[in-house]
Amino acid sequence: MTSSNHVSLNQSNVDQAELDNFNRLSSTWWDKEGEFSALHKINPYRIEFIEKFTPLNEKHIVDIGCGGGILSEALAKKGAQVTGIDLAKEVLTVAKLHSLDSGVKVDYQLVSAEQYAQQHAQQHDIVTCMEMLEHVPDPQSIIQAATDCAKPGGWIFFSTLNRNYKSYLLAIVAAERLLNLVPKGTHTHEKFITPAEMDTMARQANLYLRDSAGIEFNPLLNQYGLSENVDVNYLLAYQKGV
Repeated sequence: MTSSNHVSLNQSNVDQAELDNFNRLSSTWWDKEGEFSALHKINPYRIEFIEKFTPLNEKHIVDIGCGGGILSEALAKKGAQVTGIDLAKEVLTVAKLHSLDSGVKVDYQLVSAEQYAQQHAQQHDIVTCMEMLEHVPDPQSIIQAATDCAKPGGWIFFSTLNRNYKSYLLAIVAAERLLNLVPKGTHTHEKFITPAEMDTMARQANLYLRDSAGIEFNPLLNQYGLSENVDVNYLLAYQKGV
């Protein structure tokens, strides 16, 4: 199947309940002690992981599923030219307002990954898609769109959640229900993606795995850090084939 056909078949690659949930919580996105505090805490480690493989200054980047712009602004602060795309309208409004307030320039667009990829094929040095694949009906379609956005040899970075008993206990029971680190109902365990499943989809999209890392979380100390353990949250660095 060609990527153009893939796009045409996946314009509805969205879970409206997921969008509604994020829109409902949009006003809390930039509260570092609020319901999205975990995103703020892991963001420096996402940037650290990306910079292991490529400098960010003057790079053209699209951040797929940018949400309120936490990662997008951090990338722009490194000197990158960043476009953030999302389908959660109210969350995107929060991102735009925060960008105006912070003075950090990001081009935010209300558009699907598939449609954006059709319009901007092979235009980006780097593509990021963090904490998003576990929220859509067809993650393969998003992975293909990310690949289509990248230049040959470009870098694509994903982060998502592994599917196992440990991730259920930490990401849902602990993070959502006990510690309120993320909003209740944010995650559905059945939508989590194992690294093997992730790599199979990526290879089908002509991506080559360069490295992986886990984001360790200590719920007792509320501390985060990069590790080799990919049992729960994990990051993947891919390069597009030339």
